[in-house]
Amino acid sequence: MAVRIEKNGAVWTIVNSRIEARNAVDPETARDLYDAFLGFEADDSAAVAVFWGEGGAFCAGWDLKRAATLSEPDAIDAYDFGDGDPPGMAPMGPSRLDLSKPVIAAVAGPAVAGGMELAMWADMRVMEETAFMGVYCRRWGVPLIDGGTVRLPRLVGEGRAMDLILTGRKVDAQEAMQIGLCEYVVPEGGARAKAEALAQDIARYPQSCVRADRRSARAQAGLSEREAMRAEWQGSKGEVAAAGVAGAGRFASGKGRGGDFGDI
Repeated sequence: MAVRIEKNGAVWTIVNSRIEARNAVDPETARDLYDAFLGFEADDSAAVAVFWGEGGAFCAGWDLKRAATLSEPDAIDAYDFGDGDPPGMAPMGPSRLDLSKPVIAAVAGPAVAGGMELAMWADMRVMEETAFMGVYCRRWGVPLIDGGTVRLPRLVGEGRAMDLILTGRKVDAQEAMQIGLCEYVVPEGGARAKAEALAQDIARYPQSCVRADRRSARAQAGLSEREAMRAEWQGSKGEVAAAGVAGAGRFASGKGRGGDFGDI
């Protein structure tokens, strides 16, 4: 199998290892990635996922050699969006899933075309200084159908998104950092380690609160300020409120003073 899962406590690293194709996704790999992230979502012991491409490439997009063998109905109908929950598998696999837990993309080398869409599907992106993104499928008339036209404007703004979508140009790690397309830039070879360290930090926190705040931040797009704040308030009740009261008790007993995130 081209996809495997490596677990370290509450952190799962989901590895795309189709190295011979620069981790381009074919239908079998898409299914394996989709199933891996559904498994992560369903496992109560898992808190944060890292998404990493083995062999120096995050993902070179959809496998165009495989795509060239398909008829038009094969290329489209097999990935009908559907109305179920979870939604149907996307061409790149998990990119339609709305998980309740955070995912961090660890990007080495190319994350282009559909690979860029997978990176944008994650909550955060760590890029190596030699990594790059780009809508490289622009050259071949292949549209963005894994969330690229939706997520890119939300991350970088409409003007910058239009530039990248219409030109298909290469975006290196430093530019990605400047425009908000990634959150961290690290030396070559360091993306997985940095992403896993971030994941372990996040996994230490009370997860009901992490997930409530994440859900509110993601769901507010398109809502009025009042509607979004109402949703934020509703999401803070029950288990989340109980965790907050327990945390306040730990602080009152002397934990975490002076902004200490170590002893909590």
